[in-house]
Amino acid sequence: MKRLILLFAAALVYTGALAQEMNPTYSPDSSMVAYTSGGDLFVRPAAGGQAIRLTEDGSDVILNGYASWVYYEEIFGRPSRYKAFWWSPDSRKLAFYRFDNSVVKMFPIYSPYGGKGGSLSETRYPLAGDPNPNVKVGIVNLDNPQDIVWADFDPEADQYFGTPFWGDDSKKLFVQREPRVQQELELFAVSASDGSKSLIYRETYPTWLDWMDDMLFTKEGLYMARAFETGWQQIYFLSYDGKTLRRLTSGRNWRISLLAADEKKGIVYFTSYRDSDVHQSLYSVDRKGRIKLLSDPDYSADAVRIDLKSQNAEAVYSNINTPAFGVTLSLRRLSPLGKVNLPETPAGPHREIVYTEMSDGQKVPATIALPDGFNPSKRYPVVVEIYGGPDTPYVRDRWRGVSPMDRWFWENGVIKVVADTRAAGHNGRKGTDLVYRDVVSVPVEDACTWAIWLGNLPYVDAGRIGVEGFSFGGTMTAMLVMCHPELFRCGVAGGGVYDWELYDTHYTERFMDTPQRNPGGYAKARVLNYVDNYDPSRSRLKLTHGTGDDNVHFQNTLMLVDYLQRSGKQFDLMIYPDGMHGYRGEQGRHDNDSDKEFWTRNLSLQQ
Repeated sequence: MKRLILLFAAALVYTGALAQEMNPTYSPDSSMVAYTSGGDLFVRPAAGGQAIRLTEDGSDVILNGYASWVYYEEIFGRPSRYKAFWWSPDSRKLAFYRFDNSVVKMFPIYSPYGGKGGSLSETRYPLAGDPNPNVKVGIVNLDNPQDIVWADFDPEADQYFGTPFWGDDSKKLFVQREPRVQQELELFAVSASDGSKSLIYRETYPTWLDWMDDMLFTKEGLYMARAFETGWQQIYFLSYDGKTLRRLTSGRNWRISLLAADEKKGIVYFTSYRDSDVHQSLYSVDRKGRIKLLSDPDYSADAVRIDLKSQNAEAVYSNINTPAFGVTLSLRRLSPLGKVNLPETPAGPHREIVYTEMSDGQKVPATIALPDGFNPSKRYPVVVEIYGGPDTPYVRDRWRGVSPMDRWFWENGVIKVVADTRAAGHNGRKGTDLVYRDVVSVPVEDACTWAIWLGNLPYVDAGRIGVEGFSFGGTMTAMLVMCHPELFRCGVAGGGVYDWELYDTHYTERFMDTPQRNPGGYAKARVLNYVDNYDPSRSRLKLTHGTGDDNVHFQNTLMLVDYLQRSGKQFDLMIYPDGMHGYRGEQGRHDNDSDKEFWTRNLSLQQ
């Protein structure tokens, strides 16, 4: 404690930040708390006392340890709550990213609340093709907090940095870097003492590369799941000096989650979509690459926790028609420990997973829920839920519950379908790579294939197939209704991107490249360009959007509304004031009721 008191006396003391602390985070030894305030980074004793201001230049455009929006949304993820600083294992150092947003355009979002004139929130939101924030990687040693060590990267380069991680000895910070066109990933070891860097890993791929995450760290190196070599994800061991790279697995693996490494036995435990493309199972792999299934293949094994000491694992089992239940598994053999009581399945729709073959032979799944009192001699309307975005499957063999809308479809004689496309990842890179530089053509083709397949079923009324989707699914729905009225009678498009130049840099350009390098691809994927095809007498479009959406801006729907009105095309519209990217509470209930009315009217449902 005396050492800390001397440290505080030698540093610039800041006393007014406690009421404004953002993301307070304890050091590993729980002695200190780091946080941000006003664009600057601070630390204070956990036991109470004066705070040390570690940075001095925070402002509305300079953010130290607090993420710029595009990093928060696309790289760190929303659970980060904008946190962009990381404690070292020895609790004596802080790494942080410094964001310079001065080159990033401001995007205003208007709210009708906050006074007679409403209020305005502003976000530095980089649109596809526009400048990103400049980023510096800093390290502060609390033994000398006045001197920031800056990593030896060019902050002016057009690049991204992924989430960094510390080495066990706290001497090196491992930093991921990708260029603006995300076909190369580099991992550098950065010296905490002088900021010098050495390249220890480099990966390239002709479409795009995802960030390294969910790694397992050992004394000698790390385990990671990557998808650059076999068309599928595989587990690799990478030594910290970069001299050893060894692949452990082979075969069809996707969505690998690394759980634990038994260093003595040389065994890694992980979950993967391996024996099934619609649910994950628990596996182990040893030094010789021998893979062992450790969970029941009839269920999805989720929320898995490994206890190496007892050689047991806890998991939550479920499948598409079986509600979730907990099990304890032995890591030595394929069997649960103790008696398992299966939960009762509540009354409601029974779902079936089906597959159909796309034009190139890839098989893709969908779920079908038949209505209550189903009569195979009758012909029923269908509502198809779609997403279509890259590597984002909606069809999964695990319990998802019964939503109010699912129950309404079941009770009102509507077959509810959830359909994936080749882009969803069920066939690994072979499917996802198809959408590079053109994110809509293949998913739209696949949705049409599903509509044709459904229309050929003897109990489906092919003239009454509707489609719905939100976000990327809203983009898909608008495109399908406008371009394929012969297959889709109506559709509800929520929160969609209708011009990809109006969405953020990192997500859009990962799949589409930049607008400057791929103008044809952006034009092809631009929903606004297909308004002339829309015939509301054949297929009716409903648009919904929240005006407060900070992810897919309301501007997208306003632009589509303007195009439709200028073309004299009628459509339905529901706007949710201050609604975000997904509607909650009263807005969610209103959205459901509004959709019920739309489906009843446009699918000619009997009430």
